[in-house]
Amino acid sequence: MTGERDLRTLLRGMRPELNAGRYVFTTVPGAVPEGLTPVVTVTEPEGRTLVVHQEEADRAGLAYDYVAAWITLRVHSALDAVGLTAAVATALAQAGFSCNVVAGFHHDHLFVPYVAADEALRRLRALSDQA
Repeated sequence: MTGERDLRTLLRGMRPELNAGRYVFTTVPGAVPEGLTPVVTVTEPEGRTLVVHQEEADRAGLAYDYVAAWITLRVHSALDAVGLTAAVATALAQAGFSCNVVAGFHHDHLFVPYVAADEALRRLRALSDQA
């Protein structure tokens, strides 16, 4: 189940896909609260970061200040591949978009400003076409 390592192949095969919904980053001091289904969980000394649907955070009364769109790069990238994150982040930064990247075992996941989702997809597809 080894992922791809060649940067050009990774870029050409990205196939960015927008996941439905609005996602937010929030933090809790301990366990994941009942009723939440995080798509990302990161445990830090300061607390547990959760990326959840905005509606879930609202129902749970959790604070957040960043509403994101979730884009999955459908290429199976190796965890030790070099350059994909940099290339994607650079292309989005040149458009003035923040990009929070999370690596899963099979794919990379990007969280970009929700209002910029369509343009971010366009930029990623252009980057793929240029590879």
